[in-house]
Amino acid sequence: MAVTESTFAPVKGARWQNWARVESAEPAFLSRPSSIDEVQQSIRFARERELPVKAIGAGHSFTAIAVAPGLQLDPSGIDGVLEVDQKRRRVTIGAGTNLYQLPALLSQHGLAMENLGDIDRQTISGATSTGTHGTGGKFRGISAQIVGATLVTADGSILKVGENENADLLPAVRLGLGALGILVDLTIQCVPTFAMHALEQPEELDSVLDGFEQRVDAADHFEFYWFPHTETVLTKTNTRLPADAQLHPLGKMRRWVDDVAVSNSLFEVICRFGKLAPGAIPGINRLATKITGDREFTDVSTSVFTTRRTVRFREMEYAIPRAAIPDAVRAIKKLIADRNWRISFPIEVRAAAKDDLWLSTAYGRDSGYIAVHRYWRENHLEYFKAVEAIMRGFDGRPHWGKIHFQDAASLSALYPKFSDFLKVRDRLDPDRVFANPYLDRVLGK
Repeated sequence: MAVTESTFAPVKGARWQNWARVESAEPAFLSRPSSIDEVQQSIRFARERELPVKAIGAGHSFTAIAVAPGLQLDPSGIDGVLEVDQKRRRVTIGAGTNLYQLPALLSQHGLAMENLGDIDRQTISGATSTGTHGTGGKFRGISAQIVGATLVTADGSILKVGENENADLLPAVRLGLGALGILVDLTIQCVPTFAMHALEQPEELDSVLDGFEQRVDAADHFEFYWFPHTETVLTKTNTRLPADAQLHPLGKMRRWVDDVAVSNSLFEVICRFGKLAPGAIPGINRLATKITGDREFTDVSTSVFTTRRTVRFREMEYAIPRAAIPDAVRAIKKLIADRNWRISFPIEVRAAAKDDLWLSTAYGRDSGYIAVHRYWRENHLEYFKAVEAIMRGFDGRPHWGKIHFQDAASLSALYPKFSDFLKVRDRLDPDRVFANPYLDRVLGK
């Protein structure tokens, strides 16, 4: 099929924004392919006009990784289950599939994702390309669950990567930042469906920090949230159970009160009030430690992993060696006190097992993750830059999809395989068809 300008939709001033409203773009053209052939046409069309091509997912990255000033490619038309290997528990899905679609798609085959993060709005290609992870000292991030992929490279060729085909590229492609090509499908190594027992309770900050590594080792999935200006954390301890375990899910009313009325609607009001009256935030946070958490239930895994989030925020997250988590959290606590800041959002602390993906924040080391947030109507820059300085003191690696201020020069020192990744990029996209200003900054031109 010949590619003409009428094949694609000129955007004419329409503005794209990410979820956090911190990045935006006005692409020249928009493409919504529904097949590999149409992805190839899109790339050919853009190359003929010397336009860069960027795929967007759900826009849930906080960085400018998906900013597309040239041709913006929306893969949402390439979604759903494409193939199931029941014997090996592997499922191939379209790159535009959202994470929230996966429970229904996989459960009908008796399968589930091994681990997930707490937000499920992202597409599978966006989540894996930025290194989205979950928590659990024995479990790796979502990208590490990918065992194969198909992408269209800069010259329009179809590249299949897997254990038996271009296997040498797998450590790069599974977490490729969108720099190597347009992903069209991904093959996930799944596990049998399972349930989880969830225990959420407030605990004393110093006690949790002192025993952090022991808590991570003792539980399948452990994390906590610290409310600045308090001495209290909300801990979450999730234990994996067989699929036929007796379920005791939260009642509809309790879930609505906890996850909609309090965690979202009330929290939105609190954040708006805190912006107008920052002096009230310490007292509000102390109250929050009394009215949130402290619940126990058992449900299917996806209902425990994921959380409804409607309050808009900005986020920065760093991975550091797991043993450094207590010192790092205490340093952030001191920073907030010394600067006399008023921070309404809790700080999230998680852990993940090491992996072998070249640009993974957990490459080669068991990692702890510290995420800091600010309400989207507040200025996040001073706070994030100061916290980043602390994280860099612990050899911190920033989450690729969350706000940070590092560049290729500093990042290359953090990743032993950084230069290997760049060689793959040079091979698959020598003309930087898939580049944008963010990738220029973090990978170089």
